[in-house]
Amino acid sequence: MYRLGRSLAPAARFQAALSARLSHTATTKLFIDGQFVESQASEWIDVHNPATQEVVTRVPKTTASELEEAAKSAQSAFGEWRRTSIMRRQKLMLDLQYAIRANTDALAESIVMEQGKVLSDAHGDIMRGLQVVDSMAGIPEYMLGTRLEVAADMDTYTVREPLGVVAGICPFNFPAMMPLWMLP
Repeated sequence: MYRLGRSLAPAARFQAALSARLSHTATTKLFIDGQFVESQASEWIDVHNPATQEVVTRVPKTTASELEEAAKSAQSAFGEWRRTSIMRRQKLMLDLQYAIRANTDALAESIVMEQGKVLSDAHGDIMRGLQVVDSMAGIPEYMLGTRLEVAADMDTYTVREPLGVVAGICPFNFPAMMPLWMLP
Protein backbone atom coordinates (compact mmCIF):
# COMPACT_ATOMS: atom_id res chain seq x y z
CA MET A 1 0.00 0.00 0.00
CA TYR A 2 2.81 2.38 0.89
CA ARG A 3 4.44 1.84 -2.52
CA LEU A 4 1.16 2.54 -4.33
CA GLY A 5 0.70 5.75 -2.35
CA ARG A 6 4.23 6.87 -3.20
CA SER A 7 3.79 6.09 -6.90
CA LEU A 8 0.61 8.17 -7.06
CA ALA A 9 2.14 11.17 -5.32
CA PRO A 10 4.10 12.39 -8.41
CA ALA A 11 0.96 11.97 -10.55
CA ALA A 12 -1.07 13.99 -8.06
CA ARG A 13 1.60 16.71 -7.98
CA PHE A 14 1.68 16.73 -11.78
CA GLN A 15 -2.12 17.05 -11.94
CA ALA A 16 -2.04 19.91 -9.42
CA ALA A 17 0.71 21.67 -11.38
CA LEU A 18 -1.19 21.14 -14.63
CA SER A 19 -4.39 22.52 -13.11
CA ALA A 20 -2.52 25.57 -11.81
CA ARG A 21 -0.89 26.10 -15.22
CA LEU A 22 -4.18 25.78 -17.08
CA SER A 23 -5.86 28.23 -14.75
CA HIS A 24 -3.25 30.81 -15.86
CA THR A 25 -3.29 29.92 -19.57
CA ALA A 26 -4.84 32.54 -21.79
CA THR A 27 -8.16 31.67 -23.34
CA THR A 28 -9.29 32.45 -26.85
CA LYS A 29 -12.09 34.97 -26.64
CA LEU A 30 -15.27 34.93 -28.69
CA PHE A 31 -15.90 37.88 -31.02
CA ILE A 32 -19.57 38.80 -30.68
CA ASP A 33 -21.24 42.07 -31.55
CA GLY A 34 -17.93 43.78 -32.27
CA GLN A 35 -16.32 42.84 -28.95
CA PHE A 36 -14.07 40.12 -27.60
CA VAL A 37 -15.88 38.32 -24.79
CA GLU A 38 -14.99 35.44 -22.49
CA SER A 39 -17.00 32.32 -23.16
CA GLN A 40 -19.22 30.82 -20.49
CA ALA A 41 -18.40 27.34 -21.84
CA SER A 42 -17.83 24.53 -19.38
CA GLU A 43 -15.66 22.57 -21.81
CA TRP A 44 -12.46 23.80 -23.42
CA ILE A 45 -9.99 22.52 -26.02
CA ASP A 46 -6.30 22.95 -25.24
CA VAL A 47 -4.17 24.21 -28.12
CA HIS A 48 -0.61 22.91 -27.81
CA ASN A 49 2.57 24.24 -29.33
CA PRO A 50 3.59 21.18 -31.40
CA ALA A 51 7.29 21.82 -30.73
CA THR A 52 7.08 22.04 -26.92
CA GLN A 53 3.65 20.57 -26.09
CA GLU A 54 3.04 23.68 -23.98
CA VAL A 55 -0.62 24.75 -23.85
CA VAL A 56 -0.62 28.15 -25.57
CA THR A 57 -4.34 28.86 -25.34
CA ARG A 58 -7.63 27.24 -24.54
CA VAL A 59 -10.50 27.40 -27.04
CA PRO A 60 -14.07 27.20 -25.75
CA LYS A 61 -16.60 24.64 -26.89
CA THR A 62 -18.99 27.51 -27.40
CA THR A 63 -22.39 27.23 -25.77
CA ALA A 64 -25.60 27.10 -27.80
CA SER A 65 -26.66 30.49 -26.42
CA GLU A 66 -23.30 32.05 -27.39
CA LEU A 67 -23.64 30.66 -30.92
CA GLU A 68 -27.18 32.01 -31.15
CA GLU A 69 -26.03 35.41 -29.86
CA ALA A 70 -23.22 35.50 -32.46
CA ALA A 71 -25.61 34.55 -35.28
CA LYS A 72 -28.10 37.25 -34.24
CA SER A 73 -25.31 39.82 -34.06
CA ALA A 74 -24.06 38.83 -37.51
CA GLN A 75 -27.56 39.04 -38.97
CA SER A 76 -27.99 42.49 -37.44
CA ALA A 77 -24.60 43.62 -38.82
CA PHE A 78 -25.59 42.32 -42.24
CA GLY A 79 -28.34 44.92 -42.51
CA GLU A 80 -25.79 47.67 -42.01
CA TRP A 81 -23.23 46.02 -44.32
CA ARG A 82 -25.84 45.71 -47.08
CA ARG A 83 -26.31 49.48 -46.98
CA THR A 84 -22.55 50.20 -46.89
CA SER A 85 -21.31 52.01 -49.99
CA ILE A 86 -18.84 50.34 -52.34
CA MET A 87 -16.24 53.01 -51.57
CA ARG A 88 -16.55 52.34 -47.81
CA ARG A 89 -16.17 48.61 -48.45
CA GLN A 90 -13.05 49.32 -50.48
CA LYS A 91 -11.66 51.39 -47.61
CA LEU A 92 -12.28 48.48 -45.22
CA MET A 93 -10.41 46.11 -47.56
CA LEU A 94 -7.52 48.59 -47.73
CA ASP A 95 -7.53 48.82 -43.91
CA LEU A 96 -7.48 45.01 -43.67
CA GLN A 97 -4.64 44.89 -46.18
CA TYR A 98 -2.65 47.39 -44.11
CA ALA A 99 -3.34 45.57 -40.82
CA ILE A 100 -2.16 42.24 -42.24
CA ARG A 101 1.01 43.80 -43.67
CA ALA A 102 1.73 45.69 -40.42
CA ASN A 103 1.28 42.53 -38.33
CA THR A 104 2.69 39.86 -40.64
CA ASP A 105 5.52 38.88 -38.29
CA ALA A 106 3.22 38.52 -35.26
CA LEU A 107 0.69 36.54 -37.32
CA ALA A 108 3.45 34.26 -38.64
CA GLU A 109 4.82 33.68 -35.12
CA SER A 110 1.34 32.75 -33.93
CA ILE A 111 0.98 30.23 -36.77
CA VAL A 112 4.37 28.72 -35.89
CA MET A 113 3.42 28.46 -32.21
CA GLU A 114 -0.09 27.07 -32.74
CA GLN A 115 0.33 25.03 -35.94
CA GLY A 116 3.95 23.96 -35.97
CA LYS A 117 4.71 25.43 -39.39
CA VAL A 118 8.19 26.69 -40.09
CA LEU A 119 8.40 30.48 -40.13
CA SER A 120 8.92 30.78 -43.90
CA ASP A 121 5.83 28.64 -44.57
CA ALA A 122 3.79 30.69 -42.11
CA HIS A 123 4.81 33.87 -43.94
CA GLY A 124 3.88 32.21 -47.24
CA ASP A 125 0.47 31.25 -45.87
CA ILE A 126 -0.20 34.86 -44.92
CA MET A 127 1.11 36.23 -48.22
CA ARG A 128 -1.08 33.89 -50.29
CA GLY A 129 -4.13 35.01 -48.33
CA LEU A 130 -3.06 38.64 -48.62
CA GLN A 131 -3.12 38.30 -52.42
CA VAL A 132 -6.90 37.85 -52.22
CA VAL A 133 -7.24 40.87 -49.93
CA ASP A 134 -5.09 42.87 -52.38
CA SER A 135 -7.40 41.80 -55.17
CA MET A 136 -10.53 42.66 -53.19
CA ALA A 137 -9.21 46.17 -52.64
CA GLY A 138 -10.39 46.57 -56.26
CA ILE A 139 -13.96 45.82 -55.12
CA PRO A 140 -15.59 48.64 -57.13
CA GLU A 141 -14.53 46.84 -60.31
CA TYR A 142 -15.78 43.46 -59.01
CA MET A 143 -19.14 44.92 -58.05
CA LEU A 144 -19.91 46.26 -61.50
CA GLY A 145 -22.99 44.66 -62.93
CA THR A 146 -23.37 43.64 -66.55
CA ARG A 147 -25.92 44.59 -69.13
CA LEU A 148 -26.64 42.76 -72.35
CA GLU A 149 -29.15 43.71 -75.04
CA VAL A 150 -30.56 40.32 -76.06
CA ALA A 151 -33.21 41.73 -78.40
CA ALA A 152 -34.32 45.13 -79.68
CA ASP A 153 -36.77 45.45 -76.80
CA MET A 154 -35.11 43.28 -74.14
CA ASP A 155 -32.10 43.71 -71.87
CA THR A 156 -30.66 41.39 -69.29
CA TYR A 157 -28.54 42.64 -66.44
CA THR A 158 -26.88 41.53 -63.24
CA VAL A 159 -26.77 43.29 -59.92
CA ARG A 160 -24.24 42.16 -57.33
CA GLU A 161 -25.32 42.50 -53.75
CA PRO A 162 -24.57 40.84 -50.40
CA LEU A 163 -26.69 37.73 -49.83
CA GLY A 164 -26.39 37.27 -46.08
CA VAL A 165 -24.42 35.83 -43.20
CA VAL A 166 -21.94 33.07 -44.03
CA ALA A 167 -19.58 30.84 -42.07
CA GLY A 168 -16.38 29.15 -43.17
CA ILE A 169 -14.77 25.97 -41.93
CA CYS A 170 -11.04 26.15 -42.52
CA PRO A 171 -8.43 23.39 -42.48
CA PHE A 172 -5.77 23.56 -39.81
CA ASN A 173 -2.90 23.49 -42.28
CA PHE A 174 -3.65 26.87 -43.89
CA PRO A 175 -4.83 28.98 -40.93
CA ALA A 176 -4.36 32.37 -42.64
CA MET A 177 -4.73 31.66 -46.34
CA MET A 178 -8.06 29.82 -46.30
CA PRO A 179 -10.02 32.33 -44.18
CA LEU A 180 -8.65 35.13 -46.33
CA TRP A 181 -9.76 33.27 -49.46
CA MET A 182 -13.27 32.81 -48.09
CA LEU A 183 -14.21 35.94 -46.28
CA PRO A 184 -13.14 39.13 -48.05
